[in-house]
Amino acid sequence: MRRDEVNKKVKPQDASKLRVGIVVSDFNADITHALLEGALEALLEWKVQEKNISVVHVPGGFEIPLACKRLLRAKIKPHAIVALGCVLKGETKHDEYISHAVAGGIMHVMLENNVPISFGVLTPNTLEQAKVRSMGEMNHGKYTAVAALEMALK
Repeated sequence: MRRDEVNKKVKPQDASKLRVGIVVSDFNADITHALLEGALEALLEWKVQEKNISVVHVPGGFEIPLACKRLLRAKIKPHAIVALGCVLKGETKHDEYISHAVAGGIMHVMLENNVPISFGVLTPNTLEQAKVRSMGEMNHGKYTAVAALEMALK
């Protein structure tokens, strides 16, 4: 079953008491800012109060894990974090190194702090694939936010 099919079966719950952080990479901003819009839409559908949402922008995907760690140590003390980025495949293996480092870094911060951090870092082969995954019903920002909320409410 695809993630969009799974999320259609997930009914929004009352997450009004949760504090949520979002860390978004500004690299490939046309994609990542669309993911951010999707994530914010999902958080509001789940009744997360706007005052309880903190958005942190970072230059690129590589900086996401450190920003997540800093957010966990900030005054907000989020119950969950949504990590958003886009690492496009290039002519070299650079994208693989970045993707692995970001995924491992996020996992480390999540396990070290026992706070869910959902992985919304796209790793498409093409810009067209990235656009499909960041817009409309297939917006992975929405799915990533819902995953974070589901884990925080467990």
